[in-house]
Amino acid sequence: MDTALKQDVLYSCTARASFYRFLASIYKLELTPEQIEAMASQSFPKDGAIGEGFALISEYLRHRDSGTRQDLAVDYAHTFLGAGNYDTVTAPPYESVFTSEEHILMQDARDGAVAFYRAEGLGLPLDGTTPEDHVSFEMQFMAELIDRMAKAVESNDYENAAHQLAVQSDFFAQHLANWLPDFTDAIREHCKTDFYRGIARVTDGFVEEEKATLADLQSLKEMNAA
Repeated sequence: MDTALKQDVLYSCTARASFYRFLASIYKLELTPEQIEAMASQSFPKDGAIGEGFALISEYLRHRDSGTRQDLAVDYAHTFLGAGNYDTVTAPPYESVFTSEEHILMQDARDGAVAFYRAEGLGLPLDGTTPEDHVSFEMQFMAELIDRMAKAVESNDYENAAHQLAVQSDFFAQHLANWLPDFTDAIREHCKTDFYRGIARVTDGFVEEEKATLADLQSLKEMNAA
């Protein structure tokens, strides 16, 4: 792999892993005051669906005040935890809910995700009570795989890099791209703030970009074979 292409791949890995971890942090828990202030002062991409989503987020945070954190915490609990909803399902952040016939937790999707985690020997900071197909865990797993691929590319171990890319592609197709569009539709239907509407749009845009990026990176396999 020539130097310019290698740097492009490493840059892509850094950006992708960072974005996965950003989304994972948003979906894992309610935002902290520090997260809110950091996002309010940050410059975000402006193009495409990701840019549209960040525009909603930035405009919402531009009007933040002493009650913003509470408003977002309430919206998080309502949208993702179903707080205050006794007869409707909102947008629970678990793959099983969106892919199982019963729309309940701990189904085949959870078992499939765990099989991927164990096969790659990658531990996640599970608390023992949250199902492993939580969107934040799945995104953290992708970030870890991307980090491994970057290390392999840095050391010119293209066989390992190709393996890490293959696992990413399989996991993304089987455990993220298959349900995130339905998940973000549910967020838009149930959330109360433009912040989470923006997050849903950002997620949509990232899924589409990730499809294209993973397809482009398949060239690593060809480089390994050359």
